[in-house]
Amino acid sequence: MATTAEIKNGVCIKHNEKLFQIIEFQHVKPGKGPAFVRTKIRQIESGKVLDHTFSAGHKIEIVRIENREYQYLYQEGSDFVFMNNESFEQINIPDKMIEKPLFLLEGMICNILFHAEEEMPLVVDLPMYIISEVTYTEPGVKGDTATNSMKPATIASGAEVRVPLFIDNGEIIKVDTRTGVYVERVKN
Repeated sequence: MATTAEIKNGVCIKHNEKLFQIIEFQHVKPGKGPAFVRTKIRQIESGKVLDHTFSAGHKIEIVRIENREYQYLYQEGSDFVFMNNESFEQINIPDKMIEKPLFLLEGMICNILFHAEEEMPLVVDLPMYIISEVTYTEPGVKGDTATNSMKPATIASGAEVRVPLFIDNGEIIKVDTRTGVYVERVKN
């Protein structure tokens, strides 16, 4: 068991039988009363960010986690199959562990957070941006490019994003996977 003195940014701890990652922390020594540690922690399974205060010297359980690169292969029912590029071992990950599964493209390299002692996958992190082809969108009307109007478009993965009016079918675009927002048109 460790104490609050070993809290650092990025450390993963077990708290109330759930796994949390420390986002930021601050040791506080008030003039009156005991010292404490104010933290901002993110629950690994749900992604919720919470503020929590630990008293100084409080016992915490540090959990070892590893970030590994895996390649997305295909979807099998409600699971997604990923392959380790070094050992070629395949694992099935349920869709609830992936924040935005609609942005997965075959062959995409993703980071999977593993509980090191239990060899259990915890969270799948997609790349920040994906480059994909627009498979369907309504045609833009000539002269409508002066405004910042957006229209729905479907990309190759099946996800729907909002794109500017000048984007047509077959064009390649860059999309932010965290927000699902169009970033730019990619030149061929």
